[in-house]
Amino acid sequence: MVGCRCPVCCSTDPHDRRSRSSLLIGYAGKKILVDSTTDLRFQMLRESVDRIDAVLYTHAHADHVNGIDDLRGFHFLYHQVIPCYACQATIERLLSGFSYIFHRKEGATHPPLMEANVVDATFYLFGQQIVPIPLQHGAGFSCGYRLGNFAYLTDCSKIPTASLALLQGVDTVVIDGLRWSPHPYHFNITGAIEALRPLQARRIILTHLTHEVRHSEKDRLPAGVEFAFDGMNFEL
Repeated sequence: MVGCRCPVCCSTDPHDRRSRSSLLIGYAGKKILVDSTTDLRFQMLRESVDRIDAVLYTHAHADHVNGIDDLRGFHFLYHQVIPCYACQATIERLLSGFSYIFHRKEGATHPPLMEANVVDATFYLFGQQIVPIPLQHGAGFSCGYRLGNFAYLTDCSKIPTASLALLQGVDTVVIDGLRWSPHPYHFNITGAIEALRPLQARRIILTHLTHEVRHSEKDRLPAGVEFAFDGMNFEL
């Protein structure tokens, strides 16, 4: 956190050096980004990402979309318009706030960078089935995604009953677990674990952690639950 001198922000443990929450999925030779965070450029350089073939958006809050301009470099390299996918409301916010990304304005020298696609049901991307998972995010909403036996559920405070049904059978879940204390718009750590209990997932990974949580506190977590960290990598 900018300006903070708390134990986590001053920690020498690299696991405590957290940038904004995002995810990169690779399959079939393709790379799918989930959210273009404000730290996107730093994240792409750190992980040596050489291309992005599509983007899934969870919601339109600034920390999840405002790195969108840094996708321009991939367009310059490959001269391909990058498709993005999100619910109707999120697409509308993106088109309103970043119209120059999606439409070539009169007199502009650069072509559109991205193509907007509204999703409200299961769809296929590069041969992989993707299931949008509606989530409650305080008084608002967000959208998680399920790919096979994996689900990514960031920025949420409740999983609706209908969405729990869509998650039956998942094995690994990455979920919003902001901190130990309660928060009105996000699951706290205990709340996230309890929300997933009906699914009996083998592996739960808590993301979107704040500077109130030390990575070394992982010993407080129950079996099968762990903290995410920047650069975390796993296969499904």
